[in-house]
Amino acid sequence: MGMRFTDREQAGRQLAAVLPQFRGRPDTLVLGLARGGVPVAAALAQELGLPFGALPVRKLGIPGHEETAFGALAWSSGRVVRILNRSLVARLLEIGIRQSSLDEVERRERAELERRAESYPDSVHDLRGKTVILADDGVATGASMLAAVEAVREAAAAIVVVAVPVASLEAQTSLQQPADAVFSLHTPGQFRAVGSYYQTFEQLQDDDVVRLLGARPPEPRT
Repeated sequence: MGMRFTDREQAGRQLAAVLPQFRGRPDTLVLGLARGGVPVAAALAQELGLPFGALPVRKLGIPGHEETAFGALAWSSGRVVRILNRSLVARLLEIGIRQSSLDEVERRERAELERRAESYPDSVHDLRGKTVILADDGVATGASMLAAVEAVREAAAAIVVVAVPVASLEAQTSLQQPADAVFSLHTPGQFRAVGSYYQTFEQLQDDDVVRLLGARPPEPRT
């Protein structure tokens, strides 16, 4: 099947309907993977009465096949966390892709990640002891979400929950062990591009993220 959601905001509201146990829960924060996950997180957090923010991530795409990730980066609490698919990296090196080419991808994506983190207001969150709900508009390979999970774990989050409108079966399975819980509204047998499950799936810009973050309610002080 194809389209399931009108847009990211509507998908976030649908997610909230299956997460009532988190409504108004103290010490709980929703973080949207930037950029596409931020509108989902904003709608989800609004419905549940929770504070939200953005967590910058960048996929490390294979040179010439950028949609396929050999790893990912995530930025949390002032630190960059990197995860690699080491078996895939080994295969890439075996077929002749140079390590220097992979290093250049990481250098470029790390610079963009840090630029975005500096551009987003209040991008440093105290996650110690908190429940963190990580939201995105969908997960295909799961690489970016896995990096996000590791990043908030390193920031001492107590419970990490993944919540997405649509996920590939492979990605959902890969996230079940590192996360404490994984919620997906739709797990198609034959996964297509995330955007194919949305009626409206526009490319978001930094200004969109900043606008959404500026409209959020303030986080409760601890």
